[in-house]
Amino acid sequence: MTKSLVILLHGVGARGADLEPLGDALRAYLPSTLFIAPDAPEPFDQGGPIRQWFSVTGVTAANRPQRVEVARAGFDAIIRDAVETQGFRDRLDQVAFVGFSQGAIMALDAVASGRWSVAATVAFAGRLASPPPLSPAGITRALLVHGAADTVIPAWESEEAYARLHQAGADVSLHVLPGVGHFITPDGIALAGAFLRRIFGREDLARQV
Repeated sequence: MTKSLVILLHGVGARGADLEPLGDALRAYLPSTLFIAPDAPEPFDQGGPIRQWFSVTGVTAANRPQRVEVARAGFDAIIRDAVETQGFRDRLDQVAFVGFSQGAIMALDAVASGRWSVAATVAFAGRLASPPPLSPAGITRALLVHGAADTVIPAWESEEAYARLHQAGADVSLHVLPGVGHFITPDGIALAGAFLRRIFGREDLARQV
């Protein structure tokens, strides 16, 4: 029986299938959970059969919030289709987002803006690029995981996201992993798996990886 749904959100210049190994690893913590990894709605504008949530061509700190805001319609359409297709439209308290890089940006925006009242969000190597105001739903808990050696999106972005979300009233926690770059490690997966298991109340699980 599928008790919960985790939607994996890939980074720029990738596909949903790239996160299938992450879903396989997290399934050890949540064997009754369905993991899906949709493709972002836009083709990667720098070429190749890959996707993006928004363009990073010419992106700056000043124009990124607008790009995130424009990307909301495509993101919401994909999430809406996923939750309805899988039978979770009225069970968002059993849905979580897990995003990496640009996928983490979109996941954090979805909850920080108050558009999606899901149970939890895990953001690997992300940033909070949402335009103000922030209005996160009280139900959603967030876990930020970032590598201290990340040179693509520096760890201070997650530190700043933590501060902004906390100030906005969100239940948020942050882990900065020493020596880790712009990727997901087994330690990061363990943090995410334990976090999601707590959120979904999995008393039937004892296995850890």
